[in-house]
Amino acid sequence: MISTSSIQRIRRIDLRGAAAASDYRTLVPRADFDVEAAVHVVRPICDDVRDRGVEAISSYSLKFDGVTQTDIAVPAAAISDALTQLDPAVRAGLEESIRRLRVTCEAELESDTVTDLGPGARVTARMVPVDRVGLYVPGGLAPLVSTVVMNVVPAQVAGVGSIALSSSPQKEFGGLPHPTILAACALLGIDEVYAVGGAQAIAMFAYGAGACRRVDLVTGPGNIYVVAAKRLLKGVIGIDSEAGPTEIAILADDTADAAYVAADLISQAEHDPLAGSVLVTDSLRLADDVEAELDKQVSATRHVERIRQALTGKQSGIVLVDDIDQGLDVVNAYAAEHLEIQTADAAAVAARVRNAGAVFVGPFSPVSLGDYCAGSNHVLPTAGCACHSSGLSVRAFVRAVHVVEYSRDALEEVAGHVVTLAEAENLPGHGAAITVRFPSTGPTTSEGS
Repeated sequence: MISTSSIQRIRRIDLRGAAAASDYRTLVPRADFDVEAAVHVVRPICDDVRDRGVEAISSYSLKFDGVTQTDIAVPAAAISDALTQLDPAVRAGLEESIRRLRVTCEAELESDTVTDLGPGARVTARMVPVDRVGLYVPGGLAPLVSTVVMNVVPAQVAGVGSIALSSSPQKEFGGLPHPTILAACALLGIDEVYAVGGAQAIAMFAYGAGACRRVDLVTGPGNIYVVAAKRLLKGVIGIDSEAGPTEIAILADDTADAAYVAADLISQAEHDPLAGSVLVTDSLRLADDVEAELDKQVSATRHVERIRQALTGKQSGIVLVDDIDQGLDVVNAYAAEHLEIQTADAAAVAARVRNAGAVFVGPFSPVSLGDYCAGSNHVLPTAGCACHSSGLSVRAFVRAVHVVEYSRDALEEVAGHVVTLAEAENLPGHGAAITVRFPSTGPTTSEGS
């Protein structure tokens, strides 16, 4: 049952008493985020960038950003000047964010794994970084300088040798990306930066254009058209995940502080009118108190209209459940990008979460902490993709390459099985590649072993 008592209020969805077999994925709030429809919009843009390169990119920068470009590459002087002019307090915040994320990235960096399967039979899983990556940083409604950190640090820790970064050109700043974004690039030693946004940036990375050579992998969040371009060009390039408009779910009981919950819902709603903010609770009192707090807190924010649009959209809501067990079923079905647990014994409840991009445990671990200084990564799967995809990490920038090394004796020991299995698949040439190595005696077949 859905209540819409006021168009200016967050809606309620009452799942109390719902059958245990209910498919909560169809009942939880979710935006109309039709990536397939957007693919048809971005396809001609990507094809145009492939065919005309910088000329096409410049035409889209004029059309979408109102910027006339003579060069898409950001001059080195503009990058260094941005750091010189950066507010010292912002620099200190960025430096701490970089330090904390680097520590967690270094901890998750995997070493080569050597497996000896017998005398002379060895398989090594060698961890090899991607050669070249393109990092996308949104610059539309907000200059997401933190996303520079979240993209660059794991790539650097992974050992990626060539890193390019792109962000939308800003008319206010002479057609360059936002200066805070450029300052973060300078702080991290990134000197290959392009003033290109949207689907055309993803196409630039995929095909190459002007000074930008094609890349192997593209990471970073974006609007629906960026996500659509990543889906369209997956295969031409690797991608991290389809990270679109942000979302937060909060599982809370009557021990939660309504002011905290409301503030956390608002924190993500201010990103985008399409942002999703969802409270799942078994406490009617908390639901009422959070709604009252939203009424009070939203009016005091800087981006009132954007936040109200997000909170009253179909992608947001307060979901009432019978108990925390049902609440866990709901949030696991929702598979939120960000999931907060504000319940009694929050750590135990969080341990039962299966599907989330990142989990924030207890009243003093808000999503905003993860956006900047938790040491976690905030580039996370959205739109329910957390049930099969992970957030950005060092692993996204590293490949495992199996290195196989067998001696003659080790090959001979398993040769009969290889020949038999090759025959079972009607691939005699596979078997012949084994028997040719034993011209005098031949290997022992499986029948004779």
